[in-house]
Amino acid sequence: MNVPNTLTILRILSIPVFVIFLLYDRFFIALLVFIGAGITDGLDGLIARVFHQRTIIGAYLDPIADKLMILTSFIVLAILGVIPSWLTVIVIARDVIILLGVLVLQLTAHKVEIKPIFMGKASTVMQLVTVAWSLVTPFSMVMRSVFPAIIWVTAGLTALSGLFYIYIGTKYFNEQGG
Repeated sequence: MNVPNTLTILRILSIPVFVIFLLYDRFFIALLVFIGAGITDGLDGLIARVFHQRTIIGAYLDPIADKLMILTSFIVLAILGVIPSWLTVIVIARDVIILLGVLVLQLTAHKVEIKPIFMGKASTVMQLVTVAWSLVTPFSMVMRSVFPAIIWVTAGLTALSGLFYIYIGTKYFNEQGG
């Protein structure tokens, strides 16, 4: 167990704390937990690279922690009526489709090299912005007025990146003799 892995585990453990603050309408404190999770995400990667502390478990845990935080955030915020449920469906569906695509490729004996694409990263950034923005909107009319645009941009990027991953996966599958 090293420092980066400890930070990743702390990030996973912060998810229930984040949810509890959301459920008790403590959005500002939930925002602080969310920001803290983001900071530890950056720190664990930086420490792992700089101090050569990359581990196999860390390579799996880090993206799992990220996805758990994003998906949990969207689900709870949709249940609370803070973000539209349809957006949550798009975010979850994209990740499920990507996961199933990777699984199909591996089950058909295709070696899968997982590389994030720019649109996928942009989608993730907008998902994070959407969560953070939704936690601030109760405190600012200006933020609230811009929120619908944030939601539509997030939906568009998420859907487009999902379609692009499907395109890449089918192209890869066909080139490999699937």
